[in-house]
Amino acid sequence: MMPTRWYTSANRDFTLVQGDCVETLRGFDFEFDMAFADPPYFLSNGGISVQAGKCVCVDKGNWDKPRGREEEAAFTRAWLGAVRDKLAPHGTVWVSGTFHNIFAVAEALEDLGFRLLNAVVWEKSNPPPNLSCRYFTHSAEIVLWARKSEKVPHRYNYEAMRAIAGGKQMRDVWKLPAIAPWEKVGGVKHPTQKPLSLLARIILACTRPGDWVLDPFCGSGTTGIAAALFGRRFLGIDLEADFLRLARNRREALDVPGARQEMFRKLQGFEQASALAETFAAENEFCLAEPGLDLPF
Repeated sequence: MMPTRWYTSANRDFTLVQGDCVETLRGFDFEFDMAFADPPYFLSNGGISVQAGKCVCVDKGNWDKPRGREEEAAFTRAWLGAVRDKLAPHGTVWVSGTFHNIFAVAEALEDLGFRLLNAVVWEKSNPPPNLSCRYFTHSAEIVLWARKSEKVPHRYNYEAMRAIAGGKQMRDVWKLPAIAPWEKVGGVKHPTQKPLSLLARIILACTRPGDWVLDPFCGSGTTGIAAALFGRRFLGIDLEADFLRLARNRREALDVPGARQEMFRKLQGFEQASALAETFAAENEFCLAEPGLDLPF
């Protein structure tokens, strides 16, 4: 599939492209300040789990089906290499996963020359039970944070993280719930959708107003919604038109009067979110007037 521009918001702060992320990123010359990736975990093996109190199949789609260790490793190195090529020298990447895939991601990051900074543990406050009763309940995911260059310093907004942590240094264990009903558009969600509170914290940790954020597997666009809330600019890439449609609808919902203020109010763990938004307001007005992203397709 040739990459195609799928959607651009009215103020050009939010762009969606349909296509393979490696092929798409190869096609233009641009540097991003940060990337977040929620790649396939390759867990769609016919197993079962619990969702909303019901037993459900864990299968997400063909994109998440196991491919074998060698093919999965090659896939991971290919997309991480493409992302690294498009990061600015100070740029960082965040990659989410579970024990099923995150160790292979860590190995690929080091092989490609990234410097690992943190392994953040997202502790879910409302995980589903383990139906087999033969294992511990899976209640956490790991988000690796790495910078592009060994020698070029990365950005870290220490004071913002300290404010969100209640005046203390933020730790690398974040207790946050899974997505809430209000994060679904029309009652629909992506099968692996991450909570907005998680992505808001990640974006505030290492970007500035006006920075460009990349998500190579953008799904329903949570990364882009967090970016738009805090005055960053966003490029999301995905193969699935249904997921891109969700992302577009979520971005357009932000333009409804009062929607952003209501979203700040609902963000879990962001009691200071409104104050942070006011701090960025003047800078946001400037950065949103800047040119959008020019794509070669």
